[in-house]
Amino acid sequence: MTALMNKTAIVTGASSGIGYATARLFAREGANIVVTARRADELNALVADIKEGGGRAIAVAGDVRDEALARALVEKALDAFGGLDIAFNNAGANGEMGPTPGISLEGWNEALAVNLTAAFLGAKYQIPAMLDRGAGSLIFTSTFVGHTVGMPGVAAYAASKAGLIGLTQSLAAEFGPKGIRVNALLPGGTDTPMAEAWVSTPEAKAFVEGLHALKRRARPEEIAQSALYLASDASSFTTGTALLADGGVSINRT
Repeated sequence: MTALMNKTAIVTGASSGIGYATARLFAREGANIVVTARRADELNALVADIKEGGGRAIAVAGDVRDEALARALVEKALDAFGGLDIAFNNAGANGEMGPTPGISLEGWNEALAVNLTAAFLGAKYQIPAMLDRGAGSLIFTSTFVGHTVGMPGVAAYAASKAGLIGLTQSLAAEFGPKGIRVNALLPGGTDTPMAEAWVSTPEAKAFVEGLHALKRRARPEEIAQSALYLASDASSFTTGTALLADGGVSINRT
């Protein structure tokens, strides 16, 4: 039996990278999928791919900063599939990068809105639907940056992603007694379009890969496997964690 048979999952930031790989994996593991991102064409191609493989998926294009989208995703899961069991709040942005005194207030606020406030909005509507099920798994994509490793020039990104760990812990304590598990997933460097801002040259790529104990970046499919663990009953006694899937970047000094 597949790990997520007859479960329903929302996946945000699903048009590429980790979200795309996770939506496909969840579908192969038997879940009904509701995906979102801003790019409708890419979402529709993902849904077509999932359906071609025998899965069930629906796309709802939109901006995760929009509270109406958070509500609509849950409503779509309820209407199309009868409930909600899993939410992978994965959408994120690098935000404005560079020396911190030069970061604009607009750039700071945008990073918090996409990376942290959108996750709160997702949880705000996802949790009641999971309570109706009597159980659920809520997952946020955070990062090692600002948690185990400090890096210059990414203050807005680091602060917004670190905030997700506090949100994770609070929600895990609040809703654990009602059967809802809440965890943060912390990938290391991953080969995604979003990461190109960090590795725009061969020299930068080699530097980032060298930071990891494994001396390489992850493939999105590898991070998706960790998301599957948190979504499935394999992690039935795991909640409130900041799960590192970082290739050893947090401990490496070589």
